[in-house]
Amino acid sequence: MYSFSPKLRLTSIILIVAGLVLFAAGYFINKGYDSGVVEHMMENVLSAGHDSPTHSSELVGPQDHQAHLDHAKMQVANQPLASLHLVAVFFFAASCCALFFYSIQHVSHAGWSIIVTRVMEAVASFIPWVGVFLILIMILNITHIGHLFHWMDASLTDPNSAHFDVILYEKKRFLNIPWYAIRTVFYVVVATFFAWKLRAMSRKVDQTKSRTDYQMLYRWNVGYIVFFGFASVGWAWDWLMSIDPHWYSTMYVWYAMVSSLATAVALIILVSVYLKKKGFLPEFNDNHLHDLGKFLFATSMLWTYTWFCQFMLYWYANVPEEVNYFFGRFEHYGESFLPMLILNFLVPLLVLVGSGIKRKYAVVSAMAALVVVGHILDYFNMVMPGTVGPYWKNAAVLLSVAGAVIFFSGLFIFAVMSQLAKMKLIPEGNPFLRESKIYEYPF
Repeated sequence: MYSFSPKLRLTSIILIVAGLVLFAAGYFINKGYDSGVVEHMMENVLSAGHDSPTHSSELVGPQDHQAHLDHAKMQVANQPLASLHLVAVFFFAASCCALFFYSIQHVSHAGWSIIVTRVMEAVASFIPWVGVFLILIMILNITHIGHLFHWMDASLTDPNSAHFDVILYEKKRFLNIPWYAIRTVFYVVVATFFAWKLRAMSRKVDQTKSRTDYQMLYRWNVGYIVFFGFASVGWAWDWLMSIDPHWYSTMYVWYAMVSSLATAVALIILVSVYLKKKGFLPEFNDNHLHDLGKFLFATSMLWTYTWFCQFMLYWYANVPEEVNYFFGRFEHYGESFLPMLILNFLVPLLVLVGSGIKRKYAVVSAMAALVVVGHILDYFNMVMPGTVGPYWKNAAVLLSVAGAVIFFSGLFIFAVMSQLAKMKLIPEGNPFLRESKIYEYPF
């Protein structure tokens, strides 16, 4: 049995408190920005020659000074909630992808991964914790306390309004507040149910060692894969792509999912190596690390493929009305948009391409940590341009994003390690356990 050490527990609590303090500091700094400060920010952006929109809806409606100022004030006000939103979606999607990875292993009857079954279950146990925050963010948005989603403005879909937007009117059947709220609750509740049910079935198999119970576990895993296949598409539309409702990409849902899948594999590696180094999971060996390293390498390369294809197809097809999504990021987010390729593609490619290096615990762990940071940066680039626009280079944003990341990291450690302390780390009832114990990579 794993014992949640008091030192690590204290570390997680310190991270939670430090994250709250930093986020609160960013929040109060943001609330101190008056109209004059925002106007100064806007003029600095325009005087630097950066006038490309970061949000496609900026191209619609009045374009006078007052209209631009009103839009800038809304974007600046969005900073704290946008910071919380991007980190919450990041951790929720990564936790769901960890459960998806778990289900794939069971449905394919993979033997090598059984040793890390409990680790995958523990990472997935974070789903309800972060799901609560997503529901709270949803409530703030639908009550118009938050303004992350442009399409929630009722005047934009009113044909009699001066701000009528025909594109949003055509998308109203999907992008409307009641269905958005229902879908958000559905994603969180059903994912939470599957995380609980699969964990409960896995424990039952341990107790009974029944092949019938294992077959039921298999079937529940198939059910989760079906749910995940549809839900991961839905939340990518609802929570990420609808931030920029005039723009769409048929590859976006794959891009967002693979980003989360790479993060999930990285988190599994970090937790598994920690347990190994502390002596709680001695059965985890170089061969298991090697296979997890291969998945980390593969998902990093797949993410790069989807990133490049999404960008390249717009250029190749010469679709000028769609490229503002990228052009605004190049112009306003140059410090974060392209450099994330170094973290998510170039470094994993150069370091993990060799087979032998994937057996080095320190190297693979470092790459896993780097990938997690890189994909937080990826989510930053997905969320912030459409919510806060070019107004992100200030203390409020940096503190609120750092605070949200540190808070959720501490909460993740607390939740995952608390769950591991309640479980037997070795699933004794799994019929493929012996194969996992004696597994040896053949090459």
